[in-house]
Amino acid sequence: MNDIVHVSAELNCSPAEAFKMFTDNEKLKIWLTEEADVESKVGGKYELFWNPEEREFDSTIGCKVTALIHEKLICFQWKGPKQYSGFMNEVDPLTHVTVSFIPTDKGTTEVHLVNSGYRCSAEWQEARQWFVNMWNFAFGELTKAVNK
Repeated sequence: MNDIVHVSAELNCSPAEAFKMFTDNEKLKIWLTEEADVESKVGGKYELFWNPEEREFDSTIGCKVTALIHEKLICFQWKGPKQYSGFMNEVDPLTHVTVSFIPTDKGTTEVHLVNSGYRCSAEWQEARQWFVNMWNFAFGELTKAVNK
């Protein structure tokens, strides 16, 4: 079984602008989350909150940036929503997200996201499918926000 989620989009902006969509707290709130606390450095926080009143749930609280190449790549730990938190948010290692930013000859940027680390059990595969849908929806929002 496939243990990753891969989504991509072509954005009508520079790699620098695309990179900011994943690292700037205000820009993250435009397309992905209600509240963001991201520090753009290795070891920095990558905390997103979809329900800020319940910060422990439906968030990536405690997640860290694991790799960063400015305007080219960002990697961070990832957690699941409330319904999957019992198994997704307690494992070591957590699932992981890698986002790469590739300039094209047309002046656009290809953004590729790989969310890895899903295990093989039925509950993990259900969570992976949930994230296939979530990341596809989110990338639709990202594309609308950038290409408007």
